[in-house]
Amino acid sequence: MMKTKIALAAMILSLAFSPVEAATTQKKSGTPAKTAVAKKKSGKSSKTSKSSKSSKSGKSSKAKGKAASASKSKAEKAKAAVASKPLPAERRQDKSFDNQANQFLGALWRIDPETAISVGKYDTAAQLTIPDEETRAQQLAFIDQWLEKFNKIDARQLSPKQRTDLGLLQNKLNSDRWYLTTFREWEWNPAMYNIASPIDFVLNTEYAAKPQRLRTLLRRIGGVPAYYEAARNSIKNPTREHVQLAIAQAPGVLAVLADLDNQAQDSILNENEKTLFAQRIVAAKMSVEAYAAWLGELDKSQAVSGARPFRIGKELYEAKFGFDIQSGSNAEQTYQKALATREQLLSNMDRIADELWPKYLSDKSKPSDRFAKIGMMIDKLSAKHVSREEFFPEIRRQIPLLQDWVVKNDLLTLDANKPLVVRETPAYQRGVAGASIEAPGPYRPQDRTYYNVTPLDDVAPEQAESTLREYNHWILQILNMHEAIPGHYAQLVYANKSPSIVKSIFGNGAMVEGWAVYSERMMLESGYGNNEPEMWLMYSKWNLRSVTNTILDYSVHVLGMTEQQAIDLLTRQAFQTPAEAKEKWRRATLTSVQLTSYFSGYSEIMELREQRRAALGSKFSLKDFHEDFLSYGSAPVRVIKELMQ
Repeated sequence: MMKTKIALAAMILSLAFSPVEAATTQKKSGTPAKTAVAKKKSGKSSKTSKSSKSSKSGKSSKAKGKAASASKSKAEKAKAAVASKPLPAERRQDKSFDNQANQFLGALWRIDPETAISVGKYDTAAQLTIPDEETRAQQLAFIDQWLEKFNKIDARQLSPKQRTDLGLLQNKLNSDRWYLTTFREWEWNPAMYNIASPIDFVLNTEYAAKPQRLRTLLRRIGGVPAYYEAARNSIKNPTREHVQLAIAQAPGVLAVLADLDNQAQDSILNENEKTLFAQRIVAAKMSVEAYAAWLGELDKSQAVSGARPFRIGKELYEAKFGFDIQSGSNAEQTYQKALATREQLLSNMDRIADELWPKYLSDKSKPSDRFAKIGMMIDKLSAKHVSREEFFPEIRRQIPLLQDWVVKNDLLTLDANKPLVVRETPAYQRGVAGASIEAPGPYRPQDRTYYNVTPLDDVAPEQAESTLREYNHWILQILNMHEAIPGHYAQLVYANKSPSIVKSIFGNGAMVEGWAVYSERMMLESGYGNNEPEMWLMYSKWNLRSVTNTILDYSVHVLGMTEQQAIDLLTRQAFQTPAEAKEKWRRATLTSVQLTSYFSGYSEIMELREQRRAALGSKFSLKDFHEDFLSYGSAPVRVIKELMQ
């Protein structure tokens, strides 16, 4: 899973490292990263051409000087003439659009400082958006204003880069309008009201001196009481699942506030500032605690009287899929494609289980039911896993090995100097996914990328064992391919280098998750794991997980699948452990559509790759395909397909 917001809570166990070696600091570095490839010098050649004769007449030298002067004058006039010529219409349109897009981004960061912070723009970081009716009205006015401007542009007059940027901006604005006026999550999801992440960004990103960042946060937290009052006034008939998530995340928010206070009191701020900090932290904590207490009472009443269902239904689901995934297929078509792919995977897993049976289960009778047969083989192999204590160290150990494989097999160029940190998932973010990548925004690509892993320290032994069996010897490697190299981490480094800031900022989740899933297959196709049937079986199980995500999400939100049916789908039919299945069910109740992004993006990338292979024939290069594909930022696959033609 990929996230673009970075967070840091108290009591973090950070394991900092780059893909090549351990980093020495746990802070987000403000020092620009060095590029892996040295730039070519554009100065004069080190060797100068000398005349073979040094005793030419003065007249000859003067004549040459006049000729050279005349030639230079003509060249300058020609250059000036070219510069004075009007640009072609297409180039004028492109330049005009680029200017308008930059104006839009500047206006967006002023009205949405939280998103600005997440992409590395801190000019308005002291401003906390109060989520009240007035703010929502301003947001709608902003959306309508810019939609009107962008809709007046003739996309046919733009070059492909600008035309696709325009489409992404229009989709972003139409999506924002739909979320505000139709989906209205601000009414029923109390967990979306969470002040912690922007505080973490500002506190732990070295974009300015620490005293300046602390003064920014001093102003920002002054609005926290009004923020939670507006949240309470906005919430109407929330889902119980989101009420409970917000309650569970409150201690993590309080931990972030406590860490902020500690750092402020230990800083060089003056005594008046420190006193004001302490007062505002107390007020902010009281607001968070009051909000959680209010939700606690609401949860008790919902236990008796019932609550809004978490399922969003077919109409909302299809609309949300269209805005979020931006696929060439709709949600139902993607669901049907997933069902067909699932059957192909199960047939292949059945064959591999037969191949491995004599090696591992020769003393057992082979079931006729393929789910039972495959399940027995996976259960046997899953016993090979690291201990609870070695879970984090093993993840750290594998990252440089994956990097070496990618480089050695010429799959992708990697920048070894981009920082990466493996850490425990901050407390205020827990409860949705067990592992995720959080990357810096395109305005500050030099900052650290976080690989968040929810620790197993506080779970019961049987639950820890279940999780370790899920992330066994083989699947832990595949997880690291997905989250780190050559998956999310590598893709987001490329995205931040894209010449299109629009495509980098407004990344498409299906492309991002799809690349991560594709990268797993790319590694195995290159021979990683020695083509051992055990690795291919576990890869197929993992890939089945992505496919099953789509089936599960659509079935739950559109077809009314029950928890019991979902657990059966995940455990018996997709061979996931009970702990993993329980977490996935919870995730399906808290999110919608996002779980489809893995399979949707992956399948479209695979189709595009094979189309390019067929079109280029012997000229096709896998590495060139990967780097060309990634050069377009995090644009939807269908947009990248258009640009690659």
